[in-house]
Amino acid sequence: MMIVYAARDGSLERVEVKDGRLPDDLVWIDMVAPTPDEERMVEAQIGASVPTRDEMVEIEPSSRLYVEGGGRYMTASLLCQVDSPMPRLSAVTFILTRRALVTVRYEDPRAFAVFAARACKNAPSMRTPEAVLMGLFDAVVDRLADILEHVGADVEELSQIIFQRAGSQAYRKPYQELLKAIGRKGDVTSKARESLVTLQRAFLYLAAEIDGVKPAKEVKAQLRAMQRDAASLTEHASFLNDKITFVLDAMLGMVGLAQNDIVKLFSVMAVVFLPPTLVASIYGMNFEHMPELKWTFGYPYALGLMILSAVVPYLIFKWRRWL
Repeated sequence: MMIVYAARDGSLERVEVKDGRLPDDLVWIDMVAPTPDEERMVEAQIGASVPTRDEMVEIEPSSRLYVEGGGRYMTASLLCQVDSPMPRLSAVTFILTRRALVTVRYEDPRAFAVFAARACKNAPSMRTPEAVLMGLFDAVVDRLADILEHVGADVEELSQIIFQRAGSQAYRKPYQELLKAIGRKGDVTSKARESLVTLQRAFLYLAAEIDGVKPAKEVKAQLRAMQRDAASLTEHASFLNDKITFVLDAMLGMVGLAQNDIVKLFSVMAVVFLPPTLVASIYGMNFEHMPELKWTFGYPYALGLMILSAVVPYLIFKWRRWL
């Protein structure tokens, strides 16, 4: 699918492609899982080759940041499907040419839809490909900031649940469910940090002078601001990773303590019932000369002795504060 935007009436406007011809006033071409025919049309009319999906996922900088045919190619990994059980990173290529900005993607990051809706309502500054690119980058950084903010709030809630007293209802949440929640937050945070790193590389590349082309002063000022935002968010993501690791270690420690309490209970019960078992085994022996067997109060005596032998170890354990 290919979505074409043109600068009209003080904002971006989505336009239809007729007869295979792109409009003269186009500013942005958003290619979502493009077909071979769409790729050929863009390459013929824009003069920029569209990278394949395999080329987009390569991790070396020379394959993600380069100049070809008068266009700057920048590929970043954006976080997608954050609200789903399996969030993932998807490569998105930004191709900046003199005529238009071309984006190539195979997923649907929410930042694209948010930016397109906002720019199509009222965005008089979105008249050039550079302005659209800056707006897209800004929307992506804002989206990552929102994701990290939500992750931080969720991790704080999980931390409170773990460290609450055992008598509270929240603490009784199954350990397996808590471990899954902690693992998912760690996965989202690490992916957000990786996305920020790829964006920072794209910002540095775009701000550099290449082939005698200098970015405009306004663009350079916006890039510096976004670089600071991305750097601070990267540090925040690292802090969240450390906190998630701490919460995970605390969670595993709680699991260990709970298991120790169970083992301790069984050990105490075994020690408490050991003396009564000894008494019962003695009087269960079939010896001919055992006076208590013919005694009228022999049976109550044996029961009392077993109860006493169980109570005394329990009181000793309580006195030594082992229970």
